[in-house]
Order: sequence, then structure tokens, then C-alpha cells
Amino acid sequence: MTDASPHGSENTSAGPNPGETLGRFTTLRLGGPARRLVEAKTAEEAVEALRSASGPTLVLAGGSNVVIGDGGFDGTVVLLRGGGIEPVGDDVVRVQAGQVWDEFAAWTVEHGRSGVECLSGIPGSAGATPIQNVGAYGQEVAQTIASVRVWDREADEVRDWSPAECGFAYRRSVFKHSSRYVVMSVDFRLEQSSLSRPIAYAEAAKRLGVEVGDRVPLAEAREVVLGLRRGKGMVLDEDDHDTWSAGSFFTNPVISAGDFRALTAASGKDAPHWPVGEDVKVSAAWLIGAAGFDKGYRRGNVGLSTKHTLALTNRGGATTAELLALACEVADEVEAKFGIRLRPEPVLVGATFH
Repeated sequence: MTDASPHGSENTSAGPNPGETLGRFTTLRLGGPARRLVEAKTAEEAVEALRSASGPTLVLAGGSNVVIGDGGFDGTVVLLRGGGIEPVGDDVVRVQAGQVWDEFAAWTVEHGRSGVECLSGIPGSAGATPIQNVGAYGQEVAQTIASVRVWDREADEVRDWSPAECGFAYRRSVFKHSSRYVVMSVDFRLEQSSLSRPIAYAEAAKRLGVEVGDRVPLAEAREVVLGLRRGKGMVLDEDDHDTWSAGSFFTNPVISAGDFRALTAASGKDAPHWPVGEDVKVSAAWLIGAAGFDKGYRRGNVGLSTKHTLALTNRGGATTAELLALACEVADEVEAKFGIRLRPEPVLVGATFH
């Protein structure tokens, strides 16, 4: 399971829901109709729906990290809606795949469980987090995941995967873009503490008035992160079109040290960057701005967020085709100026980005 995970099967037990578009179930508010819709209240129900079906299916939970084409999905969409949080050991908490992620982040703060507080405010479901190896403000879920319960469609078996088997990397795992696996639940190993993990992001540390590496009360870390995210239009708000997005549309590119030196020479500036082994991760938002795109840049019914250039937004009445055309325009210009091709972070369903 992901916030959007395509699978090669179709649930035959539910009737069609003519005319209902999938945009209703995504944070972008984009996507054409589904041939069938099925609601699953637990991951087990979702697995049974997939197991007994034939033809294409799509599992949707939070719908926050997906771009669905205007043609919709010619198959069955399984809507995973059930959640649940359960301590299963001294420092391990099991979260059901359909659980709203930020509700879980809030739960950890309330119950003195340290490890995901700086991932507060991220939209979507808990089950999507290992697929994307979700991260923000110096934390990523790979740092605290103890295991992931997965249904393997090909083997038709449920098994708990270790972090090593999940193949976590920057915004990736073995589950991403795979039609084989459905995440059912995630176990997180969280320290029992009233203090955050060491603050690893300079912007958050500055806002908190501490040094990078310091620890602060969990609630303070959460509130600062929520404030930072709101300032960038990254906390969902029905009335704010800057939040009608899939979050960060592009991943931060990882380039060689030599390419980074070339980028510095071409731009005349030192781009925000972070070491990744011998390579360098560069801010995609900075590249977009340096290529000439300002916050609020608009093309018809779509545009860059007025708060953050990394979010591509539906300003109302947009189509997926419009959004992807804007994405390609941005990526093409960045590549023309700096020789770096930006890649989309969301899962694309019935949609293409070149």
C-alpha cells in the first residue's frame, strides 16, 4: 500500500460509481474517474479485495503523493481508510497503513515517543511513509522503522521485512513504483523520551533558538516544524490553493562533486547543498528559483506555490495535463541552464513526465 500504489488486479465485488473522479481523493484535486471504487476499512480487507480480483487496481489512502491522469483509472480503486496505533514492545509502536500520518506524529509527542516529531504536518497515510522513505527537517522514517509488514502479491504471503530488505535510500525503497507489494503496517522504534531526537536541520534549530545537535521538548519541535511547513504551504488547508499540491513535486538531485563545482561556476553562487557520501545533494527549490521561476509563477490554472517554488499547485479548475506541462517547463529550464534534470517525487498513475 502507498498513498497511490498501482496493482495488477481488480476487485469484482463492488459496483461502479459512475462519474466520481479520483481528484476527490487526492490532495492535488486532480484525476479522472475510476471504473470501480471499493472502500477497505483495514489493510487485511484491502489485501482480500486485491487477492480475489482480476484486472488493474489502484490502492489509494491519503492521496498526498500521487498524480493521477485526466483519463482516470480503468479498473478498481481500493480506498484504504482504516487506521490504528498500538505499542507492541518497550520501544516499538505498530501503525496501521491507513492511519493518518500526522495523527500518528501527534500521538508520539503526546505519549513521549521520540523519533518522528520533525515529520509532523506531512499529509497522507502511515503506510505510504516507507515506500517514499518520507523525510523532512533532518528526519526520515528509515531512521526509526523497525520493520514493515508487507503482502507480497506474487508469493501471496504476508511477511515482516527488515529495514535492510526494504532497501531505503533518499526518497526511495524497493516498494516505490512496484506493483508487487502492499504495505499493511509499519513498526517504528521510538525512544521513550520527552525530548526530540537531536535537531539536524539548521532552519529548525534557528527557529528553536538552539544549536544543530541539541534536543528540545517534543511539543516544541512539533510546533516549530508545523509553523515552518505552514509558511511554505505544506500543511493542508482547503481554503489555501497553495496546499492543493502533492507536496514537493521534485526530489533534490544528488550529483557528483565535479558536477556541483560546475553548477557553482555556471550560477556564480553556492547552492544550498548537503553531502551524500562522495556526492552532493542540491536544493531543487534553489535550482528552480535560479532558473528564473519565482514563487507564484503561473500558467493558466496551475502554478508554483506562492510560498515555495518546489510545490506545483492546482489553482482551481486545473487538469493533470496542465500540471505536467508546467512540471516539464520547469525541469526543461533547469536542465538547459544547469545540466541537471529534476525528477518528480510523486507516483504518477496514468500520467507521464519526460
